[in-house]
Amino acid sequence: MKAIAWTKYGTPDVLQLKDFDKPSPKDNEVIIKIHASSITAGDCRLRALKVPMGFWLLTRLAFGLIKPRRPIIGMELSGEIESLGKDVTLFKKGDEVYGTTGIRLGANAEYICLSENSALVKKPNDISHDQAVAVIFGGLTAIHFLRDKANIKGTQKILINGASGAVGTASIQLAKYFGLEVTGVCSTSNVGLVKSLGAKDVIDYTKEDFTKNKKNYDVILDAVGNVSLSQCKKLLTNKGKLISINANLLTNLLSIFQKNMICGVADESKDNLNFLRERVEAGDIEAVIDRVYSLRETAEAHRYVDKGHKKGSVVISMENKEK
Repeated sequence: MKAIAWTKYGTPDVLQLKDFDKPSPKDNEVIIKIHASSITAGDCRLRALKVPMGFWLLTRLAFGLIKPRRPIIGMELSGEIESLGKDVTLFKKGDEVYGTTGIRLGANAEYICLSENSALVKKPNDISHDQAVAVIFGGLTAIHFLRDKANIKGTQKILINGASGAVGTASIQLAKYFGLEVTGVCSTSNVGLVKSLGAKDVIDYTKEDFTKNKKNYDVILDAVGNVSLSQCKKLLTNKGKLISINANLLTNLLSIFQKNMICGVADESKDNLNFLRERVEAGDIEAVIDRVYSLRETAEAHRYVDKGHKKGSVVISMENKEK
């Protein structure tokens, strides 16, 4: 099978299309023919080892101290179950599924084996594999931090910094589903997109510093990583909370003792994937896809994401054989 190999950390040039043996499922595993995977900002930070301050050693320990421990990169996937181990009961051959591999990686490939108990469920109906994989990263992040950690509810006001990215576009739609009034922060070219997804107000960061406005918010979600709690305190209501997606290690540790600060890593579970599927099938959340690349163009996709200006998600489609 074809897959994207990485043998060291660095620029997108470390990514190479190579041939691997097609995997065979263990008794409790399924083998998935992957139709689409994705390239997230997290994938690019991991590839380059440009992680938030304090996480460098922890990342090396998790993924490989000297070089990457896993030979194939990529975390999100959507595809079809081709065969299964003898003990598998949750799936059957031909099921269309979507999910995430987590630190196991391996999703930028034509096939993968995963345990039936991993973060893998039936994919949303009536959408393509490209669309299904595009909602995973942002959708799971939004569900974890907004619904599960911030306990958002109707009548609240939320400001989303980085509203046009994968996390931002999903968070706008999830917040709107729960009845919140949304303000998005993005660049001039993305104002229309952010409004179309449900933001009532949009702040163009090229013209205005949102930390200096006069409004108050119950929740501020920072998907960029360029604001601190001290900068946001005057914008938060008395019980308001700042969610920092890309916080450094010190901020993560301090958040344990600060009731109005939320950090951490998003939960990747079957329950949250199923909730996301329900929202997609109901039309509450839709995929926002910036660009689609073929598997052999994965390095080029990383170069594009590295620029930091993508809208929504960047998808690797196995159906795209050419540019």
